[in-house]
Amino acid sequence: MGMTDPIADMLTRVRNALMVKHQEVVMPHSKMKEAVAGLFKEEGYVKNIRVVTDGNKKNLVIHLKYHDNGESVIRGLKRISKPGQRVYINTKNLKPVLGGLGNGVVSTSRGIKTVKQCIAEKVGGEYICQIW
Repeated sequence: MGMTDPIADMLTRVRNALMVKHQEVVMPHSKMKEAVAGLFKEEGYVKNIRVVTDGNKKNLVIHLKYHDNGESVIRGLKRISKPGQRVYINTKNLKPVLGGLGNGVVSTSRGIKTVKQCIAEKVGGEYICQIW
């Protein structure tokens, strides 16, 4: 699939790592991916994130989070806006994800924010992905 959609690639890597119960997942770094992963961490979906430099390559490492029973904290990840089909959302159309049980990530003029933050701050933007 190449890297035409780095965010979709990121979500797929996380999904695949969760399926095989890996503790962490590594991917090429970008500011956007780091921002999205940072929100996942703030929202309690992942344990930690760090950026590691290997020679001149920067990687993003996401430490995955599991419940005591071994179930992944993340139940689902969905790419919303895609390079070929961008999805923009204004404040009027922003709704809590899964009645507030999930969250979304929106790229706004004021940076990358969660759907909950966008609703509170009345700001819209490009709807990147959903997590629950």
